[in-house]
Amino acid sequence: MNMDETHIARALVLAARGLGDVEPNPMVGAVVTADGRIVGEGWHRRFGDAHAEVNALAEAGERARGGTLFVSLEPCCHFGKTPPCATAVIASGVRRVVVAMLDPFPKVAGGGVAILREAGIEVVVGVREAEARALNSPFLKRIATGMPWVHLKWAMSLDGKIATRTGDSQWISGVESRAVVHELRGRMDAILVGRGTVVADDPLLTARPAGPRVATRIIVSASGELPERCQLRATAREIPTLIFTENEARLRGWKHDGCEIVGLPVSLDSILHELGRREMTNVLVEGGAGLLGSFLDAGLGDEVHAFIAPMLIGGLAAPSPIRGEGTQTLANARRLIPMQTRSCGPDTYIQARFGFQN
Repeated sequence: MNMDETHIARALVLAARGLGDVEPNPMVGAVVTADGRIVGEGWHRRFGDAHAEVNALAEAGERARGGTLFVSLEPCCHFGKTPPCATAVIASGVRRVVVAMLDPFPKVAGGGVAILREAGIEVVVGVREAEARALNSPFLKRIATGMPWVHLKWAMSLDGKIATRTGDSQWISGVESRAVVHELRGRMDAILVGRGTVVADDPLLTARPAGPRVATRIIVSASGELPERCQLRATAREIPTLIFTENEARLRGWKHDGCEIVGLPVSLDSILHELGRREMTNVLVEGGAGLLGSFLDAGLGDEVHAFIAPMLIGGLAAPSPIRGEGTQTLANARRLIPMQTRSCGPDTYIQARFGFQN
């Protein structure tokens, strides 16, 4: 591994520290070196705050002059929540900039690199680009498609059941697995469930303890049929709650209690585009099996979080985590790219992606 790769790898590690804090912006990390030594580091810490390059250059100070800046994403060249980073890079006096990948955001899209080169700075692009793209896949998908990154989550027994034949499901997963789920919820823009989950489980859909983000709770009910009393409705004035439906009239009471009602022809495509329009980057689908199956059938899932408990439930009538039509042949089955497999107490947690091409 050469030094450019080594320092970009460090920038990517720093960038990941912004997970859950910087969205809808991408995660970005930066390293400044002088005479082969690191003299400054930084990352984008929070949406609206200074960007990674500015933080790293501020730590380096005058030591940056004549040095090299390593950054996981192309420096911006437009005024947004903060001034253009390209301007700060030029003013710092660095002679060389190494960029993992260009920023596809339309107001940047190569413009930052062009400005740096016009200022006489040597710019290298594409070092560890695949890793940089993987890190910011949710942001890249939203920019490319207008839709958020969709996380599909479920807990099941070793024989693939999410409840007994009588509907008893609490708890299949253990305490450690549920803690991971709460951590996951705490960095989501939205948590989405279908009507069946609201009726069967009466979920609260919050992160406990709270994470860096407060996810909007989303219910999909084309018919507008929902319980008169449930936790989601009771807490709608404290936690954002949104319902997609084709029958707004049936949900006047929910609206009165603080829910936002969006009336449109209910389809996953229309829902995801609406969430993308609201600049939501990560959406967690927690069920039920029908909704998870619909996402899988439509090819609209991006990442899976499956928790497998060492228990056997059995029974033909006991439900599995994914319904829908499914695939007719194994050759057409959706293949996953493993990200991690680890133990969560007695359970096994599998995190994998469907391989979004950005």
